[in-house]
Amino acid sequence: MARLANVHLFKGLDLDPAPFEARSNWRRFDPDEVIVDFDELSTDVYFLLSGEVRVLMRTASGKEVILNEMKPGEVFGELAALDGIKRSANVTALTRGEACVMPAAVFKELLFANRPVAERLFCLLASRLRELNAKFMEQTVLDLRHRLYSELLRLSVPRSDRTGERVITPPPFHHIVAARIGCRREQITREFSMLTQEGLIERTRGALILRQPEILKARVAEAMRADH
Repeated sequence: MARLANVHLFKGLDLDPAPFEARSNWRRFDPDEVIVDFDELSTDVYFLLSGEVRVLMRTASGKEVILNEMKPGEVFGELAALDGIKRSANVTALTRGEACVMPAAVFKELLFANRPVAERLFCLLASRLRELNAKFMEQTVLDLRHRLYSELLRLSVPRSDRTGERVITPPPFHHIVAARIGCRREQITREFSMLTQEGLIERTRGALILRQPEILKARVAEAMRADH
């Protein structure tokens, strides 16, 4: 069975990716290893088979903004493969892992010869664009506090053992949350303290629990309606 068969882009489709795998390379990486860097001219596409990576952008002054974190089954590097322009983001390994590295020409051949794969990629790109649009709107309209509420809701998933609560596992570091919404770590620490005092969040050994996510959603919605 082809190793790429469980990648989201191909999973469940009537497609054998083995011939395309045979024309690709395999790359193992360690924690903190830079897999793709800003302004690189490379155009390979990376299919994450194991491990986790972080996608971020960095300003000329060195300030970092985290765009996304990816898990096995996801793909990155497809933009450079499609348009041939230098890399626009940095991808750094969070854990040890492995990726299938597919040359741009092979990727485009696969894409153009298999309409279901192309449709999935279009939907993936559309979803990423929608998320970026939402974040841009939040950055423009919301203050730090409400951007934090929105990001916590976005990072969390419903808690299986209790109705209504949501959970982020593992609990996020304050400096990472700050880099996701464009502020300082000290500001996040202060906001987390206030949320804890209100009983809206609870930090356990392995998770950050959103005790009343509906209140956070309501606050974000109210801030969006407010006249800024």
